[in-house]
Amino acid sequence: MTSMRTGPLAGVKVVELAHIMAGPVCGLMLGDMGAEVIKVEKSEGGDDTRRMVPPTLSGESAAYLMMNRGKRGIALDLKHPDGKAVLRRLVRDADILIENYRAGTMERLGLGYPALRAENPGLIYCSLSGFGRTGPYADRAGFDLVAQGMSGLMSITGEGPGRPPVKSGAPVTDITAGILAAMGVLAAYTHRLKTGEGQQVDTSLFEAGIVQTYWQSAIALATGVAPGPMGSAHPLNAPYEAFPTADGWITVGAANQTNWLRLLAVLGAEALAEDPRFSENRGRMAHREELAAALAAYFREASSAEWLERLEAGGVPAGPVLDVAAMHRDPQTLAREMLVEVEHPRAGPMKTLGLPVKFSATPGRVHGPAPLLGEHSRAILAAHGYDAAAIDDLIARGVVRESAA
Repeated sequence: MTSMRTGPLAGVKVVELAHIMAGPVCGLMLGDMGAEVIKVEKSEGGDDTRRMVPPTLSGESAAYLMMNRGKRGIALDLKHPDGKAVLRRLVRDADILIENYRAGTMERLGLGYPALRAENPGLIYCSLSGFGRTGPYADRAGFDLVAQGMSGLMSITGEGPGRPPVKSGAPVTDITAGILAAMGVLAAYTHRLKTGEGQQVDTSLFEAGIVQTYWQSAIALATGVAPGPMGSAHPLNAPYEAFPTADGWITVGAANQTNWLRLLAVLGAEALAEDPRFSENRGRMAHREELAAALAAYFREASSAEWLERLEAGGVPAGPVLDVAAMHRDPQTLAREMLVEVEHPRAGPMKTLGLPVKFSATPGRVHGPAPLLGEHSRAILAAHGYDAAAIDDLIARGVVRESAA
């Protein structure tokens, strides 16, 4: 089942027992890099993302299609002894297992790391959760919103002091946890290549939020004062934020002295360089709001397109503020193959996001659409030693589900 896969992880087998987002992000990253990812779903209903509707494409959840492209799917009743036996057989020669069930669930099913390690000592067993598998919060359920609040992210996101707390528009702790998990399992896989030894990898949404606070934590640890929200501005450098133009908004990153002086040249505002409030970054940060107001007066004199052309010519990092649909159409998005097309058995041709890491010798890619519930159940069972009669029996007894035609 891996012969047609390309990428640096071609030949690696992953069993994904994960739902919603963090675990599936890990699986899709590994799959896009060439691993064969077998997604194991509940026989009744499957991954909860299947019910995150609208929107749908031909009745299939758009959210599910995004998070599970390129995977093969089998639907199992893991509460049934024979369902557990199927899972154990899938894991017997697997390289990696991903799970993001609540603490204790896999152990109650007899599928925890110690049990599966006994059968496959080289297994890399990746657990994602809200707060990690140790510590006083290990048994708590976790969601992106909760993790953003508890990790400090919501205290630094928003327009400014005195406003309601705001979370990042993207589920950054879910996505970051999935990326951290992929990094962790690849590090563990490297260790296994050297020693033959597997291990458990454990990360969480909480920690994924914490690592997003590097700059703000540096400030708090150095000063004892927790920084607050600053809109689009930077906590250490200015000017580095979004500015209104005559017809919209642009972002400008004049985050060092060279770019600051270049910006003033583009604006025709060289006199600001002589203002003692703005001559160095320390002063610009102390008077950031005054600085932003002074610069905004210049930016409002021309359109976003005009300013972006001038800033590019002047060597000042800047960009438009795009909505998601405009980002999809951007020529750089297309040039970097970050929007690709796959063929889904029900939805037909559909767009999805591409692999954000490029390899010169072993290029990865999106290897296909998300599976229907139980779409590959028969093929996966056959590849793991079940004959046709045994497969028919498992399906007839509801231990395994196959997709409707």
